[in-house]
Amino acid sequence: MAAEEQTVKFGISADYYSKYIWRGQVLDNKSVFQPAVSASAYGFTGSLWGNMNLTNSDKIVPDNAGEFSEFDWTLDYSSAVPGVENLNFSTGVIYYRFPNQVFRPTTEIYGGLSLSVPLSPFIKLYHDIDEIDGSYVQFGVGHTFEKIYVVNDNCYCGLLLGASVGWGSKGYNHGYFGVDSAKLNDLTLTAGLPFCIDSWIIRPSINYATMLADDIRQATDKSDNLWFGVGISTSF
Repeated sequence: MAAEEQTVKFGISADYYSKYIWRGQVLDNKSVFQPAVSASAYGFTGSLWGNMNLTNSDKIVPDNAGEFSEFDWTLDYSSAVPGVENLNFSTGVIYYRFPNQVFRPTTEIYGGLSLSVPLSPFIKLYHDIDEIDGSYVQFGVGHTFEKIYVVNDNCYCGLLLGASVGWGSKGYNHGYFGVDSAKLNDLTLTAGLPFCIDSWIIRPSINYATMLADDIRQATDKSDNLWFGVGISTSF
C-alpha cells in the first residue's frame, strides 16, 4: 500500500446554500449552513456533516434559525477493484440524526461503482435498514475542466459539470412520498467553478433539480428548484 494512503489525512469544509435540496426534495427552502469534518486512512474515511437552518422558514419546526436540523455520521471504504483497470468501488454506512425536528433517526448502507474514464460515470445504491424500508439508486456523470484560468502555481480555477438521476424503490417512494410503486425520482444538474488559493479550495456552484414522476411531483412541496452555493475546504 502506498505510503500516502497510510497517512491519516484530515479535511474540513463549510458551505452556504440558498436552499437545502436532498435527492430532489426541498428540506429547507431558505438559506442553510453546512459544515463538515473528516479523517481518512487506509482507504477508510469517517466524517461528520451538519445542516444549520439560517432562517425561520422551516414549515415543520418554525422559529429554528441558528439551530442544527441534521447530523450525518458516515463511515466509507473506497478503493480500486483488484484486477480491473479504471474501476473503483465504495461501500459504507450513514447514520442520520435530526435534532430539533420531528423525524426519527435512520440508517442507510450503501455501495457504488465508478469508472475513471471520460465523464466519470458512477452508480450508487443506498438501502435504508431502519425507518424507511426501501432503496434509492443514483446514476451520474461528471467532468472537471482543470485550470481553465491560472493566476500562478498556487492560484487557479476550474469548471465542474455534473448530472445525476435518482430512482426509488416501492418502499422508498412509499416512505417519503406515499407513492406505492418504484419510479424515477429526480434529475439533478450542477455547475461549479472551484478555484484554489494555496491549500484552500473555494467552491461556488449553481444547481437545479426536478422531480420526474408525476405522482411524486404532486407529493412534493416544490418539484423544481434552482439554488446556488459557495463553500470553502482544505485537507491536511
